[in-house]
Amino acid sequence: MKWKIPLYKITTDEEDFKNIKKVLQRKMDWAIGPEIPEFEKRIAKYVGTKFCTTFNSGTSAGHAALLVAEINSGNIIVPSFTFIATSNWPLMVNSKPKFSDIEEKNFGLDPQKLNNSITKTTKAVIPIHYGGLACKIDEISEICKKKKILLVEDCAEALGAKFKGKHVGNFGEMSIFSFAPNKIITTGEGGAVCTNSEKFYKKLQLIRSYGRLRNQKYFKTNEHPNYVSLGYNWRMSSMTAALGLSQFNKIEKIIQSRRSHAKYFSNKLKKIQKIKLPSEPKQQKHVYQLYTIRLENSKIRSDLQRFLSKHGIMTKVFFDPVHRYDFYKKYKIKQNDSLPVTKLVSNQALSLPLFPGLKSEEIRYICDSIQEFFEN
Repeated sequence: MKWKIPLYKITTDEEDFKNIKKVLQRKMDWAIGPEIPEFEKRIAKYVGTKFCTTFNSGTSAGHAALLVAEINSGNIIVPSFTFIATSNWPLMVNSKPKFSDIEEKNFGLDPQKLNNSITKTTKAVIPIHYGGLACKIDEISEICKKKKILLVEDCAEALGAKFKGKHVGNFGEMSIFSFAPNKIITTGEGGAVCTNSEKFYKKLQLIRSYGRLRNQKYFKTNEHPNYVSLGYNWRMSSMTAALGLSQFNKIEKIIQSRRSHAKYFSNKLKKIQKIKLPSEPKQQKHVYQLYTIRLENSKIRSDLQRFLSKHGIMTKVFFDPVHRYDFYKKYKIKQNDSLPVTKLVSNQALSLPLFPGLKSEEIRYICDSIQEFFEN
C-alpha cells in the first residue's frame, strides 16, 4: 500500500551523499576503512563510554555481547514486550530467555518483578529502553550489582535518551545500539556495542572479524594474519560508517525535531479522553523514536488502525509479546507470573507516524482523523 503518511522517513542531506561518494571514489578500503574507527569514537564519546565496536546489525551486536560475556547456559531475563531479537540473543548462546513483566510508566522491566525473577541460574539481564525513553535503569542497575549479574542494556531505540542527566548505554557492562532504518540515526543496517571494559572491547573486536588480530591494513599487505579465536564476519562496511558519521552530525537536530513533533501531537490529542498519551518523566529525556498512544482495548485499537489506514495513515503495533509467537511456543519459557502489564500494554499500544521531516499539516491531518474516529 502506498501511504499518504508513512510511519517514518529517513532524514538525509547532501553530507550523506558526499560521505558515501568519498568512499566510492577512492576505490579502496570499502571494508576496514578509516571511517569505522572514527564512527566508533564518535559513538563512544557521545554515549559516554570508553569503547565502542560497530557491527553490521544490532542483532549481531547483541549476539556478540553475550558471546564475549561467555554465557552458554542458564537463563537471561528479558521483557516479552520487545522486538524479537532481544529474546533471541539468549537462544543464540545456548541460554534461555526468561520473561519478566514491565511497568506501565516507561514500558520497561519492572524492577520489583525483576528482583523476584532472578534465580541461581540467571546469567544476565537485558532491559530495553522502549521507543526512546529510558526504563527504570537505575533501580535495575542496583539490583544487578547487588546480585552480581551482568547487565546489558538494549538501547536499540534510545540513542540520545537520558536518565538523570546520563545517556542510556552507560549503566551496564555493555549496551547495544541499532542503526536500522527507523532509528534515531540510521545507516540502513548497522549496530554497535558500547562498554567500559577493555576486556570485552578486545573480544568484540576479534569476534566481529573472524577472530583475527586487529590489522587495519589486511587488504593492503601480503603479511600473514594471525587468528586467535573463533569469529564471524559481522563487520560494518566503510560506506555504512561514512553514512553513520554524517548522520551523527545531525543527531541533536533530529532529536529536537522528534521532541517538537511529539509535543505538537500531545497538544492536539490531549482533548481526546479515550487516548493515553506518552509522557516524559522528571529527570529523563525522551527522544521519541516512537510516538506510542494507548487505547482502551485491542478492539478499539484495531478499529482505529483500520480507520487511519483508509485515510492513508500508517500506524504499527510495537510490540506483540514475544512469548506469543509460534516460534516461542516450542519452548517452555519460564515466567515469574502471567505478565499482566505486558498483556495490558501490548493490547493498547499503537505507534503513530513520527519523523523529523513530518510536516505540521500532516500532524494536524493525523490528529483530525483520530478525532473524527472518536466522534463517529
